[in-house]
Amino acid sequence: MSASVKSADLRKSMDKDGYVILKAFLEPEVVESVRAAAAGLVEELAQQLVRSGAIPRAFAEEPFETRLVRVFEGNMDTAPKQFRENLHLPGMFPLFFHPRLLDIVEGMIGPEIRLYPNYTLRPKLPEWKGTEVLWHQDAAYTKSLASDAPVTSMQMVNVWAPFVPAAVENGCMEFIPGTHRLGVVPHVDREYYLEIVEEQLAPRRSRAVPIELEPRDIVLFNNLLFHRGLPNNSKGIRWSADWRYQDARQPTHRPKNGHLARSATRPDQVVRSAEEWARLTFT
Repeated sequence: MSASVKSADLRKSMDKDGYVILKAFLEPEVVESVRAAAAGLVEELAQQLVRSGAIPRAFAEEPFETRLVRVFEGNMDTAPKQFRENLHLPGMFPLFFHPRLLDIVEGMIGPEIRLYPNYTLRPKLPEWKGTEVLWHQDAAYTKSLASDAPVTSMQMVNVWAPFVPAAVENGCMEFIPGTHRLGVVPHVDREYYLEIVEEQLAPRRSRAVPIELEPRDIVLFNNLLFHRGLPNNSKGIRWSADWRYQDARQPTHRPKNGHLARSATRPDQVVRSAEEWARLTFT
C-alpha cells in the first residue's frame, strides 16, 4: 500500500492478513537519521575495541553495511545482536515518534499511545546462527507478571523497518497471513528463541510470504501473527528496527513502563522532542 493508504483499507488488511506494508512511508531524512545513529553506535564500539587493544584499527573506511562485520571479524560471537537500552539518541526520535505513523496507530488502538518498552535496532549479521529467528508469535513472549501465562488481550501494533534493502538473501522476515486469528499457540524454547510447535506450523508453512522491503518502507503487523527472520546469507548486515505501540491504558506486563507518544489524559508526560528523548532512559 502507498503512504496515503486510507484507514479503512489498512484496518481491512490488518484484520484479514494480520499485517500491512506501507511503501515509501518514511521520509529519506528519517532513514538517514536512524542510519547515522546506528553508525554512531558502531563507531563507539570500534573505538572501545581499539582502546582495549582488541582490534588494530576502527575500520572507519568500511561502509555502513559491512563495518560491524569487519570490526568483529574472527570474533563474531561477541558482536552485538541488538541495541535497545542505548537507543535514547536524538536520531531515533523521528522514527519512534513519527507523526503520520502515530496517526495510523491512533486509528487502530486509540488516542492513548505508549511506545512499548521493547524497541530495538538490529544488525542482522551474515552467516551467524543466532540471527535466524524461528517461527514465533511476539505475544508468546509477553507473560503475565502475576501468573506467567501468555497475555492475549494486548492492544498493540508492531512496526518493522529496514535501513538497507531487506530481501530473502540477507534475511528478510516471512509472515503466514491470517495466523493472528488463532490466538496464542504453544511454543517450545530453543537455543536462542521460542518456536511455534510443529503441529501448528506444518499445515500452514506453505502459505509463508517473504516480506521484502526497501529503506523507507515499513510493515505493521499483529503481535499474534506467525513470523520469522530468515538467515542472512549475504556478505552485509541487514540493519532494521522493530518497535511496538500499545494502548497506554493497559499494563505493559513488564518491569518497564515505556514512554508516552500521545495522550490526552497525561499530556505533560508525552515525549515531544529529540532532545527530551535523549535525556530519558530505557524505563
